Amino acid sequence: MWAGVAFLFVVIVGLVIGGIKANQYLYDEQQMPVQVIDFSGEYQHIDITKLERLIRQAQPGSFFALDVNEVFELVESQSWVYRASVRKKWPNTLKIYLVEQQPVAKWNEDLLLNPYGDTFNDEGVTLSLPRLYGPGGSEKTALEGYNAMHALIGTTDMAIDELSLSERFAWQVQLKNGIKLNLGRQEFIDRLQRFIDVYPLLTQQEKAVKYVDLRYDTGVAVGWADDSTTNEEG
Repeated sequence: MWAGVAFLFVVIVGLVIGGIKANQYLYDEQQMPVQVIDFSGEYQHIDITKLERLIRQAQPGSFFALDVNEVFELVESQSWVYRASVRKKWPNTLKIYLVEQQPVAKWNEDLLLNPYGDTFNDEGVTLSLPRLYGPGGSEKTALEGYNAMHALIGTTDMAIDELSLSERFAWQVQLKNGIKLNLGRQEFIDRLQRFIDVYPLLTQQEKAVKYVDLRYDTGVAVGWADDSTTNEEG
């Protein structure tokens, strides 16, 4: 009986030691390293070299020790990454699929807006985009207003260069042809349409238009390049 107990004890100790050795082997970076980080997806501005370096610094262990959730959080925290998926592939590969942010406008000079009104850092990337300005928290409102105006004015040969939303949510628009529009707080789409309707008449004037104030029920006030102002009914 004692011989059997001793044998069982030896077997158990052997299994424990073997398990410890196997665990040490599997979690040893030298034995089971993550040799390949495979990035996929469509992207232009994500710095893959920098991202791989950050991942390896944050997860220096073996393939088995690597925490997929932590890598996922690290990847999605990068400015130009909108969405990501992360998974391991046996025996030594980490596969990462990236969805890049799609910038549609600049926001208050130092940030970019994606199509959903979310802000992200441009990280020094220079892009030719319309400029939107407004108080904090008004990003989605400003972008929705811009999209509505852009769709309307896109029916003409004009385009929006800059849009400003004041603290009182009054709209001002700078067109690429140099004309500034003061649309006020209410019915800004109807007022923009009024400008489009009267614009052919303004182009017939010898003087260049500097700004158009549309905060009237039926007419507009026109500022000319020579600083004179004319009230137009329409």
